[in-house]
Amino acid sequence: MSPIALGFTLTFIIITMVLSKWQKLGLEKDIAWGTIRGALQLLFIGYVLHFVFQTEHIGLIIGIIAIMIMIATQNAGKRGIGLKGIHWRIAAAIAVTEILTMGLMLGFQIIKPTTQFIIPISGMTIGSSMIVCGLFLNQMNREVGSSRELIDALLALGATPKQAIQQALQRSVKASMIPTIDGMKTVGLVQLPGMMTGMIIAGSSPIEAVRYQILILFAFTASAAMTGIILSILSYKLWFAKDMTLR
Repeated sequence: MSPIALGFTLTFIIITMVLSKWQKLGLEKDIAWGTIRGALQLLFIGYVLHFVFQTEHIGLIIGIIAIMIMIATQNAGKRGIGLKGIHWRIAAAIAVTEILTMGLMLGFQIIKPTTQFIIPISGMTIGSSMIVCGLFLNQMNREVGSSRELIDALLALGATPKQAIQQALQRSVKASMIPTIDGMKTVGLVQLPGMMTGMIIAGSSPIEAVRYQILILFAFTASAAMTGIILSILSYKLWFAKDMTLR
């Protein structure tokens, strides 16, 4: 894509801002700031990855993945305001999911152990896990709020905190996985995923692109389950006070 063609893509942003102004949504400043910030971030990471791809240094690869996990943790942690210690639990859930997912891919030689494969797939895995963490925390807050009387009753009858909150945890993990599962059902029919589309546009065979997309699809499903379950195990006590009553 030429710089001139790239510049023409701003037409989509202008259309969005015009529609926002027309409907008095008040989103013009947010759209403008998001456009500038997103473009600068993408340009920056493009140059960083260009350098990393050339060096293939393991320390740089680990550093970039660590930064991805840190940023994902901060973003998902906004859904858990008031839950002390939630950030390190989110980071642990995402990190364990990334290690297990990438370990399986490299161990079974599904992907090549090069930066070109590790960094993009790690980014997609971490991003997917971040969304799962945010959905889990949102749903847990709603579940605890709506089930407070039931949980208090179970605690009064002698149930442990984990037993009392178990159903809420299960529903929250399930809710955090629904977008991933729904995506599996409609992929190829309703949507052509980004990785597959990108490879086709870059000139790869559609069959080869489909193979890699299947890899991502299956990996995302497993990583969503792992992230949701790990975070539920690590975080359920945060909804209880020291005397094991609901906060």
